[in-house]
Amino acid sequence: MATTSTTGSTLLQPLSNAVQLPIDQVNFVVCQLFALLAAIWFRTYLHSSKTSSFIRHIVATLLGLYLALFCFGWYALHFLVQSGISYCIMIIIGVESMHKYCFVFALGYLTVCQITRVYIFDYGQYSADFSGPMMIITQKITSLAYEIHDGMVRKDEELTPSQRGLAVRRMPSLLEYVSYNCNFMGILAGPLCSYKDYITFIEGRSYHMTQSGENGKEEVQYERTEPSPNESVVQKLLVCGLSLLVHLTISNMLPVEYNIDERFQATASWPTKITYLYMSLLAARPKYYFAWTLADAINNAAGFGFRGYDRNGAAHWDLISNLRIQQIEMSTSFKMFLDNWNIQTALWLKRVCYERASISPTIQTFFLSAIWHGVYPGYYLTFLTGVLMTLAARAMRNNFRHYFLKTPQLKLFYDIITWAVTQIAISYTVVPFVLLSIKPSFTFYSSWYYCLHVCSILVLWLLPVKKTQRGKNIHENHQLSQSRKVDERENSLGEDSFSTRNSICNQNQEKASRPSSSRQ
Repeated sequence: MATTSTTGSTLLQPLSNAVQLPIDQVNFVVCQLFALLAAIWFRTYLHSSKTSSFIRHIVATLLGLYLALFCFGWYALHFLVQSGISYCIMIIIGVESMHKYCFVFALGYLTVCQITRVYIFDYGQYSADFSGPMMIITQKITSLAYEIHDGMVRKDEELTPSQRGLAVRRMPSLLEYVSYNCNFMGILAGPLCSYKDYITFIEGRSYHMTQSGENGKEEVQYERTEPSPNESVVQKLLVCGLSLLVHLTISNMLPVEYNIDERFQATASWPTKITYLYMSLLAARPKYYFAWTLADAINNAAGFGFRGYDRNGAAHWDLISNLRIQQIEMSTSFKMFLDNWNIQTALWLKRVCYERASISPTIQTFFLSAIWHGVYPGYYLTFLTGVLMTLAARAMRNNFRHYFLKTPQLKLFYDIITWAVTQIAISYTVVPFVLLSIKPSFTFYSSWYYCLHVCSILVLWLLPVKKTQRGKNIHENHQLSQSRKVDERENSLGEDSFSTRNSICNQNQEKASRPSSSRQ
């Protein structure tokens, strides 16, 4: 019998016993499936063309709070408390400084809740808990605070292109704020979305475009045909089904903890250790694939997540997608893996920390990521190791990659080698993230003689580090970073004109939204 403590409803305990899974995990999956059905109903019967934005906000919020109460009981009140106090901070402090106070409060409140969860509940209970949704709400609170500050205080010329596109130029109402933080589509598993994208979806402006008139100044608004998300939702549900099947079967056969088994460490050869390390961490990923892809499908089913059309006219529903599985598994660099894993969190770290940090942005970003994830020591070991790996991988790429671009054969050889090294380095880095505690994490690294740590330090010591963009001009560095991001996305999608076309669309939407915002 699957038994575990839960702060939420025990109504589904018989189902939990039948499938031999913890009750809180069963609650999570059932609530997400309910959210999927609710999303279909929301798009069909509460479409923006039939219902006011006020009603859509109310329904989305009430459904979200109900799901939170079912999964987490009265601990779901933390979501309202965190959101409510943050909103009061924005109103009382003012737009000049509220982004700093919101950042400190939201992250501090999250940390306090994570500490109580770790030391009041069972240490290492790796299942659904109320701090998970709070992590997403913390992202939303801090992102919106910076977006409002960018839109209402800073000048346009001071902003990077991405900051300018996301800037919010009016204070949201309390209903809009709570709806953004606690709507049923993202309350349990996210993903993070920008406030402007969410409001555009609720108000039904996702498919409106503007076109300059003959004089070049007059703007004519017209409406695009609304694409159906059904195909995208079905595809993502198939991925969810396959991921869940792999998680329930293969994942249990390849536990990460076996990497620190004394007998395995004493008898296994190095090729066996390397192979099992890779396979065990590979088998640990499908549960994330399942949760994040299902969350994406729920948003799509409600009509949220449309990014644009490609040059062949195909609709893309990946505006708020949180991962790209193919790019993750075929990553040939540490950065490529991170750019395609937990995408919205990576964008949040970039927007609220990396782009705004003046000293050691990489270290500050990894440190923020560790604090946000929680208080388990394994998280900090993973992110400290990640800093070393990222800097070493960057140095290796800058010093050697150009030698392998002369012929297709050399490029293929380079890709194969970097794929293997990247997958092993990622697996080596995230073992403490899974093990959570200090002792087993150091046991693992000791069994590997800290070899990748040593190699990373030697690389940074021996190879010259090329200082190019940073140090010249921070603003130029932001633009270069943004252009690199666009280039990588275009390469990963294989669509040369797709990003450019949708960038123009987004700019047009921004122009269309400004007059309505000023009126409000």
